[in-house]
Amino acid sequence: MVFRNPFRKLDSFEWFLWIVSIGIVSGSFFISGGFYLLTLITSLVGVTALIFVAKGDVWGQILTVLFSLLYAVISLEFRYFGEMITYLGMTLPIALLSILSWLRNPYSSTTEVKIHQLSNRQKLWMVVSASIITCLFYFVLSAFNTRSLLISTLSITTSFLASYLMLFRSPGYALAFAANDLVLIVMWILAAINDLSYLPMIACFVMFLLNDIYGFINWKRMKKRQQVCVVNSIGLSS
Repeated sequence: MVFRNPFRKLDSFEWFLWIVSIGIVSGSFFISGGFYLLTLITSLVGVTALIFVAKGDVWGQILTVLFSLLYAVISLEFRYFGEMITYLGMTLPIALLSILSWLRNPYSSTTEVKIHQLSNRQKLWMVVSASIITCLFYFVLSAFNTRSLLISTLSITTSFLASYLMLFRSPGYALAFAANDLVLIVMWILAAINDLSYLPMIACFVMFLLNDIYGFINWKRMKKRQQVCVVNSIGLSS
């Protein structure tokens, strides 16, 4: 399931979305004039990861691990400690766990992950955990004199919700990531005011937003298709 060319599974729209994402991110890199290569590489890895996550393909999680490492380095350099801690301490390990979860739960022996419906207990744990993490990290980030403290704290909350939902294979992950994208767009706009070399990060998260919207739509389609197949198989067996 892992050792294959994941690009072969992209349909025409997904190819279009990926190419447009790559083009806009690359274009913003050259327009910025800063030529900080790491921001470009990180952005390209990120938009590529999202197109596969949107398909329910485990390669999206593998690339998310790489993106988390690169993004943490950029965040550290700009003293966005909240982002660094979030991606190294939460997004990266949850992505690793998601790789295992997705590999263990393929849909009907395909490259597509099996959609999961959250139980009431899982929903409760999500709300409680998100509340605790938000309060805890607010004070941690405050102690580090983190830039844009409230925005950074909100980013941690939305990132946790997205990662939690992705780990449990829920379509809601995309909505949480979309909310996180909006927060990060604002945050990197503030950074780019002082240094245009961070302009590609804005373009990166704008494209993340579009990819996450597509991800939510596609996961809802996947869920409906999988439910229909289950109903049909039950009907045939009876």
